[in-house]
Amino acid sequence: MSAEIQPVGVVTDVQGLTLTPADRELLLRPELSGVIFFARNYESPQQLIELTASIRELRPDLLLSADQEGGRVQRFREGFSRFAPMLTLEARYREDESEACELAFLGGCLLATELIQHGVDLTFAPVLDVEKDCSRVIGDRAFAHDPDAVTALAGAWARGLNAAGMKAVGKHFPGHGGVVGDSHHELPTDYRPMSELAADIAPFAALIGAGLMAGIMPAHVIYPALDAQHTAGFSPLWLRRTLRSALGFDGVIFSDDLSMAGAASGGDFYERSLTAAAAGANALVVCNNPDASWEVVRAVQDLRQQGYPSLSLESWKPDCRLPADSETEQARTRLRDAGLIL
Repeated sequence: MSAEIQPVGVVTDVQGLTLTPADRELLLRPELSGVIFFARNYESPQQLIELTASIRELRPDLLLSADQEGGRVQRFREGFSRFAPMLTLEARYREDESEACELAFLGGCLLATELIQHGVDLTFAPVLDVEKDCSRVIGDRAFAHDPDAVTALAGAWARGLNAAGMKAVGKHFPGHGGVVGDSHHELPTDYRPMSELAADIAPFAALIGAGLMAGIMPAHVIYPALDAQHTAGFSPLWLRRTLRSALGFDGVIFSDDLSMAGAASGGDFYERSLTAAAAGANALVVCNNPDASWEVVRAVQDLRQQGYPSLSLESWKPDCRLPADSETEQARTRLRDAGLIL
């Protein structure tokens, strides 16, 4: 991808359990690259299969996604395996690193398998944040308090996703675990120096270097050590200079939700979109605000006029390497016995 002008597209949501006429109108916009689902879009396994099929009939090229991490962040619950928080793996890792990584691999593979079976192509995972016992939004979503443990466990989880045919998206670059504030509701600032932030960046650097991160999602957090004006998701210093150039990441950068309070520093939705794209983001994610979705679409229309290519995520669709049912059930049993499925 060019260092200056990169492909850009929109990832947005639909309103309920079935497609409305307004949903269909939005989904047909060529600026869209994908759809993200929430709990309001889920009633039962069969309903989800029908919803994803209806979108594929309309737009077979769109990537269908969800935040299905396990623990607190699991959009589809009844009818799916209920995963314990990722931090549950930390204690296992301290006792037996090899076994913990094997369990993480099985967890990633099982979670991806269940999603793919219901027509969902991607979960925005794994969380690569290092837990610092202060963040209200990360907490037990993190794999561990130690960067090396995060790298090992999140890497194993990503390999499990890959084994089922699903790509991995690491979040929230360069690390959201060191701030108290929840960027869904406020704009946090992480005042630590770069010497301390380096430990949070380490899992991203290692897993990008290992080729395990097809996507990265930056944080709606300001890090004055590098850029005192912009959140990481709006900062060329973080996205272009650090993520692209220094770490060598050449995959897709997904903005975190542009509707979050932490994104308000970027201006209105049209301005946020232009700023995120200029900083280096490819997929502009906008959720829970239909009017905002249209503003982001309008921004991408204008970016097209400026020479930004269209972002296609069609190649991200799972490559159908799903494990056999017997293997899936064995994995589910082992994870349940280990306390990683509730």
